[in-house]
Amino acid sequence: MKINLVMIVKNEERSLERCLRTVDNLVDEVIVVDTGSTDKTVEIAKGMGAKVYSFAWVDDFSAARNFALDQSDADWNLVLDGDEYLRAVTREKLEEMLQARKGMWLGCITRYDSFRNEEGISVSTAVLPRLLPREVRYEGKIHEQPEGEYLCYAVPLQADHDGYLYSDKGERNLPYLEQAVAEHPGDGYYLFQLASTLRNLKRHEESLPYFREFYRLTGREDGYRAGGVVLYLYTLLDLSTPEHLDEAAAIIEKEEPALGGWSDFCFVCGLFYMKRVLSDAGRYIDLLPNIEKCYLKCLELGEQPEAGGVVGTGSFRAAYNLGAWYEVSGQMDRAARAYLMSAQEGYAPAVKRLKREWH
Repeated sequence: MKINLVMIVKNEERSLERCLRTVDNLVDEVIVVDTGSTDKTVEIAKGMGAKVYSFAWVDDFSAARNFALDQSDADWNLVLDGDEYLRAVTREKLEEMLQARKGMWLGCITRYDSFRNEEGISVSTAVLPRLLPREVRYEGKIHEQPEGEYLCYAVPLQADHDGYLYSDKGERNLPYLEQAVAEHPGDGYYLFQLASTLRNLKRHEESLPYFREFYRLTGREDGYRAGGVVLYLYTLLDLSTPEHLDEAAAIIEKEEPALGGWSDFCFVCGLFYMKRVLSDAGRYIDLLPNIEKCYLKCLELGEQPEAGGVVGTGSFRAAYNLGAWYEVSGQMDRAARAYLMSAQEGYAPAVKRLKREWH
């Protein structure tokens, strides 16, 4: 069995050597296709023993990916970006997994994405089809996906991704996504990507029509839908008018049977009930117990990296929010225990809260 690493890169001198070192002893060959670097990317790749090719950029990520895949003769192609770093795994373990299944299928890796927010640096997970059989190619000019209808199974590969800490590709991607939605108005995936990109650019009102259309068009069989629903809810909560909260309430009621076993969904529900009660305490006071229920459910479910979402919604973040709820409701002993649970996992806001009130 032959396994190759296949990459497209541009100006990745910051991270490329680290990325390539993480695949030592895991792949047979490294295929690097450069799309126009002006730094030392090509020099680094060649120095690391990669086979390096050039591809003239044509505003099409799939075209570049497929050119790179065409240069590989492997049975399986592992696709990484230059700012992704595999966590340690043995070739033996990977081959054992690949040989256990027959037929055409895609291997999904779990990626841990670091990003900046108001707390500093947080981490989310995404499950991505990145280990592809020889015949599989990509489609889509932007946010490209493997072409064809194949089952996707988890493989024992995890990667850390730090690119969001050093660049914001939202403005770059926006014109591609707007064009994709104009050309494929019924494609829920492009609508989701455009909505989430506008949200990340803090253009919440602009994102809502695309979230609504994404939600209308997609079904529960679409793997990206659950994450899109949660981002849709966060967007409505960020806006927080009575009308937006009404909209969020309707979505939560509809989606709870399907998503109620996912900590990310339960976490955003906890935030919703808090905002709902604060918006009109007299009218919504009966919803008060739901705040505690949601965060307790998060802790019961625990972390679910294979489901995607923000790290901590099944542990330290939920415990912290639960502590905050107990504190404002005067349950100080319970608050201290919840904050301690969060602090023991290294969550800085919980540590700070304990020092301030329970020193």
